[in-house]
Amino acid sequence: MADSSSGMVVAGLTTVAVATVGVLAFQAYATVPAGVGRAAKSVPTAAVASKAPRDRRNPTALPASSGTGERVVYSVDDDRVWLVSARGKVLRTFKVAPGSVDPAPDSYSVDSRSNAVTGTDGAPIEHVVRFASVDGIAIGFSAAVRPPQTRPAPDDRTGGIRESRADGEAMWQFATIGQRVVVIR
Repeated sequence: MADSSSGMVVAGLTTVAVATVGVLAFQAYATVPAGVGRAAKSVPTAAVASKAPRDRRNPTALPASSGTGERVVYSVDDDRVWLVSARGKVLRTFKVAPGSVDPAPDSYSVDSRSNAVTGTDGAPIEHVVRFASVDGIAIGFSAAVRPPQTRPAPDDRTGGIRESRADGEAMWQFATIGQRVVVIR
């Protein structure tokens, strides 16, 4: 019986250690200076800084001022994402739940991905696609595997943009390292 309980203790400690390393790696990523592989200036800032006109008849339509070519488009005002093909066709669009810190309107590129980590709210998350950093806070898309057990405090600064698991899978397949992410108002 002693061997069985000591094995459980070792397994528990190993799980805690792996989770801690994941959190520390995510925090270390967030401290990388903005000039190191963060923003890709392929779309002029003026093109994405202004509020993009919306088609009031079709609120899910891709905003005209979101650039051209293959890209992820993220509207911070509408909490919506579009996955856009090289020919400008919307492959998928979906609503998201943003964190408390928004990236500035600009063009970025995906610079880090993690298949599974623990979110700042303590929830296990999957398909993490990071593309920016704001004041040391990593910004990226992710899907919660199950609802978080706790909520971040109201003054916690978080950069996770949550999507459903199905949308997270689609983002994971589409937004590989280097994929352009255009952030608009």
